[in-house]
Amino acid sequence: MDNIRPIRNDADLEWAISEVARYFEHEPEPGSADAERFDVLSTLIEAYEDRHHPIEIPDPVTAIVAHMEMRGLKQRDLAVVLGSASRASEIVNRKRMLNVDMIQRLHAQWKMPAEALIQPYHLAAPDTRAVRKPSKRSAAAVHKS
Repeated sequence: MDNIRPIRNDADLEWAISEVARYFEHEPEPGSADAERFDVLSTLIEAYEDRHHPIEIPDPVTAIVAHMEMRGLKQRDLAVVLGSASRASEIVNRKRMLNVDMIQRLHAQWKMPAEALIQPYHLAAPDTRAVRKPSKRSAAAVHKS
């Protein structure tokens, strides 16, 4: 296994990636020296990236929306899984939390990892700009005083 070295910085990472990239088009023979070199470099790359460039797991709503985008699904498809268009809208707009039943349905029907759906997340802040119109009764009471 020629020319393998530790990955200590991003320049080393780029070198290692360029080394394994050539194996993508010309896959090494299993058990060969090139196959072992590919395995070692891939392991080094993965360890470095996990330590220095970790990928954060998306919150459940982000995971659902990404899943829908990747598969060309629409909110109406989510409504079918969740049983209601309003419930799907509330979930996507972070107005309602997923419950265990919803998580189980998404896992069973869309094959989404349950681990991605059970993480805590925040709901959207309530819209404080919405002004309630006073009822006729309360408006009349204000005018009498």
